[in-house]
Amino acid sequence: MNNKKLLSLLALKKVSNLGDSSIKKLIKTVGSAEGVLEEKTKNLIKIDGIGTTRVRDIHNPDHYKAAENELAFIEKNKIGCLLYDEQDYPDRLKHCIDGPVVLFSRGNIDLKHKKILSIVGTRQVTSYGTKFCEALIEEIAPLQPVIISGFAYGVDITAQRAAAKHNLQTVGCLAHGLNQIYPKSHKKYVSQIEENGGFFTDFWSTDTFDRKNFLGRNRIIAGLSEATVVIESAEKGGSLVTAEIANSYHRDVFAVPGRTNDPLSKGCNMLIKTQRAHMLTSAADLVYMLNWQLEETKTHTVQKKLFVDLNEEEKKVYNFLSVNGKELLDVIALQCQIPTYKTASVLLNMELKGAIKPLPGKLFEAI
Repeated sequence: MNNKKLLSLLALKKVSNLGDSSIKKLIKTVGSAEGVLEEKTKNLIKIDGIGTTRVRDIHNPDHYKAAENELAFIEKNKIGCLLYDEQDYPDRLKHCIDGPVVLFSRGNIDLKHKKILSIVGTRQVTSYGTKFCEALIEEIAPLQPVIISGFAYGVDITAQRAAAKHNLQTVGCLAHGLNQIYPKSHKKYVSQIEENGGFFTDFWSTDTFDRKNFLGRNRIIAGLSEATVVIESAEKGGSLVTAEIANSYHRDVFAVPGRTNDPLSKGCNMLIKTQRAHMLTSAADLVYMLNWQLEETKTHTVQKKLFVDLNEEEKKVYNFLSVNGKELLDVIALQCQIPTYKTASVLLNMELKGAIKPLPGKLFEAI
């Protein structure tokens, strides 16, 4: 690790009201984080959108001292540091303008070439939400996705525990530094998650826990993944903020519908009604919309593990595809006389049995 570069980035993070996007802009203009700290004030002031007040604070020596103290903590506790312009930084987060310039990590996280799904929701999750979350993760487990969440009460910890149960990698994004765990009752899950996954944060060891940190944490949850799933939410809440951020990043958002008079379904129903989220009623919806499919290297193993005789509807679909070649879901549903919502589930089951495979353009063909 280039300690001088890291120290410079950390020092810039201490500048008052200088966010990640502005830091990136300064570095792009000057050439390096070290260069920004060394550049003359008169030259920095000329950079559009930075402002005189922030420029003057860049040369505050206290910032570099604070950075040195944090680096000492990082080295002592073997904290990973992912820098926004380096190869090991999460791919999808690189495309977020406000993605952290330094992302701290702990555990055994590997996001390269992975299907990544964020799952969020209310802290007061109901039995309905819990069962849906657990069933969703169980059904998509053969596809080996990474499950991202906030390690909070309710939906978050339900999703991460279910992921660990099915030996899926799971990552908790924290709203505080890696010197603490909130809530404290979740400490018992830390070692299990770090064995196959871990934790991300951009907060320092000196940052005390504060609810205002959730907004910063939520942008990491949304930015890491290709899609965000909301399972139960009131009319207002952090989950809806995460969904809005995901939409701003042009990522898919899914919401689980509920009864119209259920307070913890109002947020999800609103996302669906306002077309800010796809309706999610089963794992098949997710697999279809994201065009997920089994990795070629795992296909044989999964086929062998899950293969069973096809039921009557699956035989009908398989015979149709065998004769007609690749087709769209809607065409399959029409020709096989199976409701569209049910056809999606049938196709997912057939994929897991190794009988069909999805293709780009939301097509399916028999194997």
